[in-house]
Amino acid sequence: MASSVNPTVRRRRLGQELRRLRELKGMTAEEVAERLLVSQSKISRLENGRRSISQRDVRDLCGVYEVEDHRIVDSLMQMAKDSRQQGWWHSFGDIPYSVYIGLETDAASLRVYDPQVVPGLLQTRQYAEALIAGALPETAPADIDKRVQVRMKRQERISAPDNPLRLWTVLDESALRRAVGNRALMREQLEYLVEQSQLPHVTVQVIPFDMGAHPGLNGQYAILEFPDAADSSVVYIEGVTSDLYLEKANDVQKYSVMYEHLRAQALNVEQSRQFIADIAKEYAR
Repeated sequence: MASSVNPTVRRRRLGQELRRLRELKGMTAEEVAERLLVSQSKISRLENGRRSISQRDVRDLCGVYEVEDHRIVDSLMQMAKDSRQQGWWHSFGDIPYSVYIGLETDAASLRVYDPQVVPGLLQTRQYAEALIAGALPETAPADIDKRVQVRMKRQERISAPDNPLRLWTVLDESALRRAVGNRALMREQLEYLVEQSQLPHVTVQVIPFDMGAHPGLNGQYAILEFPDAADSSVVYIEGVTSDLYLEKANDVQKYSVMYEHLRAQALNVEQSRQFIADIAKEYAR
């Protein structure tokens, strides 16, 4: 599924390297912006990988940082060129969470907590259609179909024969009880969830209602980790109009610790699988 060059990841790596060069020079983002006659926000966006970086941007920044090694400059210029290529998701047009898709495409592992719905990577097509239509009532049928296609394409990471995504999901019982679509659809979805949970690289745990208060009550989030040590882990929090990406080590650590508490409070894998199967049978009545 992933191409040899992932533009989102290239932007992150390039941004991290540009930040490192700035800090080695002892300059603030504001000082660099003044030298280049650009806004400080542009420098920040370039460094956090949220904005495409042109080769001209790299050349100008290397000039400010007085990078004299042409091999370093050439390497950064090539990264800038790669970062402007298009990933598979661009063929679907404007996708609101395209940055996340780029990160997920290159991730080695993904830890997800969702209190409301079954995560996208484990959804059936029918469940995804009903969920998107219900969550976005003003969305045109063609756009709903496009979002569903993207979701199904993302799932290829789970079934990839080589290096499939390592997925760990913790669900609140409410995600299983919320009847998206109809009862037959929900039964099919939960049976599929049980089936997918038996894959060696997929782990599903459930926190039942009677567990009471737990650290996940603040809402959904995901933690992405990457195969290259140079790529820092990312916490992704989905929003209505914009998404939040946390990359500072302290932030990632806090969410990771919270996730460990969720895993500890949830039913174990076998108990969770049986719990889901039992609720699926209830939908058949």
